[in-house]
Amino acid sequence: MTYTSTTVGYPYIGEDREWKKALEAFWKKELSEDEFLQHLKDIRLARINKQIRLGIDMITVGDFTLYDRMLDTAMMFGLVPKRFDWQGDKVDLQTYYGVARGSKKAVASEMTKWFNTNYHYIVPEYEGQPLQLTENKILADFLEAKEAFGITAKPTLIGPYTFCKLTKGYDKLSQITFILALLPLYTQVLKELVDAGVEWIQLEEPALATTLDEAEVKLVQEIYRQLVASVPEVNIMLQTYFESLSAYESIVTLPVQGIGLDFVHGYGENMEALRQFGFPQDKVLAAGIINGRDIWRSNLAEASSTIKAIEQLSGAKEIWIQSSCNLQHVPITTTLETKLDPVLKNALSFADEKLVEINEITKYLQGTGSPSNQKTSESMRAIEALKNHPARQNRSIQQAIKAVSAQDFERQSEFKTRQKVQQQALQLPLFPTTTIGSFPQSDEVKRTRSAWRKKQLSDEDYAAFVEQETKRWITIQEELDIDVLVHGEFERTDMVEYFGEKLTGFAFTEKAWVVSYGSRCVKPPIIYGDVAWEAPMTVKETAYAQSQTNRYVKGMLTGPVTILNWSFVRDDISREDVSYQIALALRKEVEALEAAGISIIQVDEPALREGLPLCEENWGAYLEWTVNAFKLATSSVKDQTQIHTHMCYCEFNDFIEPISALDADVISIETSRSHGELISSLQVNPYEKGIGLGVYDIHSPRVPSEEEMLSIMQDSLQVLSKNQFWVNPDCGLKTRKETETVAALTHMVAAAKTLRQQVQQSIH
Repeated sequence: MTYTSTTVGYPYIGEDREWKKALEAFWKKELSEDEFLQHLKDIRLARINKQIRLGIDMITVGDFTLYDRMLDTAMMFGLVPKRFDWQGDKVDLQTYYGVARGSKKAVASEMTKWFNTNYHYIVPEYEGQPLQLTENKILADFLEAKEAFGITAKPTLIGPYTFCKLTKGYDKLSQITFILALLPLYTQVLKELVDAGVEWIQLEEPALATTLDEAEVKLVQEIYRQLVASVPEVNIMLQTYFESLSAYESIVTLPVQGIGLDFVHGYGENMEALRQFGFPQDKVLAAGIINGRDIWRSNLAEASSTIKAIEQLSGAKEIWIQSSCNLQHVPITTTLETKLDPVLKNALSFADEKLVEINEITKYLQGTGSPSNQKTSESMRAIEALKNHPARQNRSIQQAIKAVSAQDFERQSEFKTRQKVQQQALQLPLFPTTTIGSFPQSDEVKRTRSAWRKKQLSDEDYAAFVEQETKRWITIQEELDIDVLVHGEFERTDMVEYFGEKLTGFAFTEKAWVVSYGSRCVKPPIIYGDVAWEAPMTVKETAYAQSQTNRYVKGMLTGPVTILNWSFVRDDISREDVSYQIALALRKEVEALEAAGISIIQVDEPALREGLPLCEENWGAYLEWTVNAFKLATSSVKDQTQIHTHMCYCEFNDFIEPISALDADVISIETSRSHGELISSLQVNPYEKGIGLGVYDIHSPRVPSEEEMLSIMQDSLQVLSKNQFWVNPDCGLKTRKETETVAALTHMVAAAKTLRQQVQQSIH
């Protein structure tokens, strides 16, 4: 038996976000293109060097990106949208970042969630354009590593089925045309890699963990038959992750040399498949045994036993020991964390620590190490110490969860009754305008908050500054003539972190960054103990904002499922129980806002969808408890209190029932990059409650015209009644500049007023 240590992929942002800083400096023209590319090369080589030092046998390359790997693949194959007027050949950086972020002349490509993670990718667009290999980026990365370190690395590439599945712009008829144009390019990439001395090529196919029908299985089989027939000398590791392999008995017979399976999130189903169908004896099995999506230390004894069980069931003669997926979903190293509770820190494992775990297990299996001794004992003691931590012993919270009843999930009255009560109470105009929550956080806001956190500014002075900035933006909103205002969230760094700092059971890191989209990095909180509400978290700032205006100010909260899905969550109790703990805490905050006179309360759930199991047949249980968690947080208010929620990147057509089941009075949805698709969806799946379709993209610095927004609003009235339609941007405005924000909102309000006039004239 041969064992080899490897990874599906490794984080690219750098320990101190050097990658992010380089990108943003280049965008601001603080770095020349040559300087920028040199910075990225330095980061790329440093991360390879670290993996070598940590003992990984087979290094992966091609897992680095200039923005997003789906975008890299699209640009490599010439899938540049026509609106960018690309002339062919290698895609220059201006075009590349234009597709990602938008330009003055063209809107950016759509962005959406990468399967059930909090990472967002750029959606490739196929417009029937001729495809071409503009640059073999994967080959360049392989040769760079070979020259720098003398290694024969394993290149990785998004697989053809997943890339095709996630590309938009084709129908059933043109899909075949697209695939036939795509496969020769994959063939060329693979052939050039083999000619350069590559021994193994990893093709990532997470879409094979989704539900596959018979036609899709046949399509996968034909794709790989043609690919291998064109490059028969290639060794392909077909890598799946995030859940178990769908249609296992068919996929494992593909003419590839290795299959990678997730034995963390797909453990039960993949083990059962091995037991029922076995494993081809001529293939290598890559066993994803170390969790690539959470931060908890592995029990090395259990992991080693699992590998032995996999070996026995599969009969495989060669097994790769690896992470369950790309490690980009976890922070890089725990060594930079100096302020965490020692018991908690000792139970953590970030990317580097996971590489050590992979190495330890591999050495043990190779017979050159023994995790049954010191390392195994250390891991077991660390896990046990955290289990017994006082933060996990809050009996009152545990009893409160057991006491939750069906009545706690329901509002006093049904929506139609509430709608009439709210219309009478709020007296808002047609197409009320609002924003999603946050306003631009200027350098002054960031400096002031930093000074306060470093104790260089008193609590009183910081509170006075936040009030001053809040008052300024209340005035700006009034001058813009926005109907429903927000306080701007200047006291908040992150929509999850802010609440976690005020609830029990959370811990926060100093340098534990992960990438969310583009250059945006976040530090997810760690939920390690029982979650409880201790005191009002948002009432002071919201009530102050309300005191400065006669217009309504929304209370702004982050929902229980988003807090859960955007955190690293304890694994000793169910995620359902943790979500109910959070929901009960938020329920008290909602009640406190209502008691303070706040009539509209928004509880955002942008991450509700991302926790969905990949296979649709497993959606039911998840949706039941996540919808209940939201309702548990929001259902105790009076009929006249209007509950809003917000969702990001939501495929509305297959999610209408869960959205409606939330029973929110108004939902706003991030749709500006895919507005036409949502309109088509609403024609098939009507929605009866209040809804705000984002009328402009806040992820781009581009300021759309009044006419452009008006056109989107007019299209929306094809599928929405005038009494249910709200007008708002796509998402919060924290990352935008003030000038961009004011200009865009000016156009948005003007467009809404024009629409009101048009509708009123048509009535009369």
